Amino acid sequence: MKYLALSIILLGCFFSCHTPPVEEKKTTMEVKSFLDKPLKVYTTASETELRLSMTGEQEFKKARQPLETEVAVFVNPAKTFQKVLGIGGAITDASAEVFAKLSKAQQENFLKSYYDKEEGIGYTLGRTSIHSCDFSSGSFTYVSDSAKDLNTFNIDHDRTFRIPMIKRAIAAAGGSMMFYASPWSPPPFMKTNKHMLRGGSLLPEYAGAWALYYSKFIKAYEKEGIPIWGLTIQNEPMAVQRWESCIYTAEQERDFLKNHLGPTLQREGLGDKKIIVWDHNRDLINHRANTIFSDPAAAKYAWGIGFHWYENWTGGDPMFNNLGDIKEAFADKNLVFTEGCNERFDSEKYEYWPNAERYGRSMINDFNEGVVAWTDWNILLNDKGGPNHVGNFCFAPVHATEDDSLIFTPTYYYIGHFSKFVRPGAKRVSTSSSRSALLSTSFENEDGSMVSIVMNHTDEAVKYFLFAGGDASTEMEIPARAMQTIIY
Repeated sequence: MKYLALSIILLGCFFSCHTPPVEEKKTTMEVKSFLDKPLKVYTTASETELRLSMTGEQEFKKARQPLETEVAVFVNPAKTFQKVLGIGGAITDASAEVFAKLSKAQQENFLKSYYDKEEGIGYTLGRTSIHSCDFSSGSFTYVSDSAKDLNTFNIDHDRTFRIPMIKRAIAAAGGSMMFYASPWSPPPFMKTNKHMLRGGSLLPEYAGAWALYYSKFIKAYEKEGIPIWGLTIQNEPMAVQRWESCIYTAEQERDFLKNHLGPTLQREGLGDKKIIVWDHNRDLINHRANTIFSDPAAAKYAWGIGFHWYENWTGGDPMFNNLGDIKEAFADKNLVFTEGCNERFDSEKYEYWPNAERYGRSMINDFNEGVVAWTDWNILLNDKGGPNHVGNFCFAPVHATEDDSLIFTPTYYYIGHFSKFVRPGAKRVSTSSSRSALLSTSFENEDGSMVSIVMNHTDEAVKYFLFAGGDASTEMEIPARAMQTIIY
């Protein structure tokens, strides 16, 4: 009997192991054709007057096999990646104070230049600080005592300059904008060094009160009609700065998130706000991601990870590949560029082209590594690179002079090659270049329009072929030290 049972088992195994596989349904991926379709080219170039200028209209023709002696950019619309949430910059106290000194006509010009998608560069994303940062005229908080219940909390300081400017920016952008906030330091009484400047850490006994502080800020701003989409936990948590700063090790930030900030926002009815960790440079970002995202109790509160570019201030490797490594390891987490600017302000260098190229190189590589949102630092500063209460003067894309003029630097136009044409909801499209002289990335907007951005960071003009889809190409030329956006 046992042999009969064994035979039945073996027979069943034979049939189960040799059952013909179910034939998979084969689907043919539709490849979009651009053959005979028109395209427009916009160019910004050094040593010329070209500034986001339309420099050509032409058509795609039947593609041929490219030669090894030719330069080409290849776009494959059948392969898409992350959705873009927005591109924009920070409205700081400094920006708002400078803006308030402009004439009404220049204020309107400024807002249109940044936020109007037809006549300007169409910003859709904003950042601001939770109380003061270095780009404030002085240090301040939203409380007047050291009580943990924060009963004295108010945002009256921001109603003078910052809040009015943010409201006008939102209106100029069409009535809505994604806005997020970042703290540079807890109030002095919550810190180990009893000071907002020069580092220090959050005292454990104030972790709950500090978490409540974020929620009070969000509610106060939203009561003013400024929706807060999300927040970062701490600006530059590993930098002891001479301005507002606070140190968190990876473990400290993880534990603050999972034990205090995340639960507090949930309890206060703000669980939909996006929490971004790190908010510092690319060099150490992987350690922070590994520590926080590998802890399920912390990771459930973290929407993504933010980064800056200042690890590259000495001219070293920007470490773009660190971003792709995070996206590969933690596919459900989002990458956001939260801050970048050109440091060491010099009024003789408004037209210094490498400043713009730093933006172009970062934006192309960051998006190609999976970034979903990109945020510049101050959108406006004065002609001294401030105001800044600790003398940390920097460049902005736009500067205002004492005679009520606005200086639009090349950086403004390089950013505009992205923000004006790559709209929220756009998907990044597979793109590659055959030569290192050209950096490139592409997107497909929700309306079906394609946007390819090409940067030439060499001293010579480059002729190249743009291949789009499987059957179309067109011959292009990009000037030396230039950025191009191609719309098709």
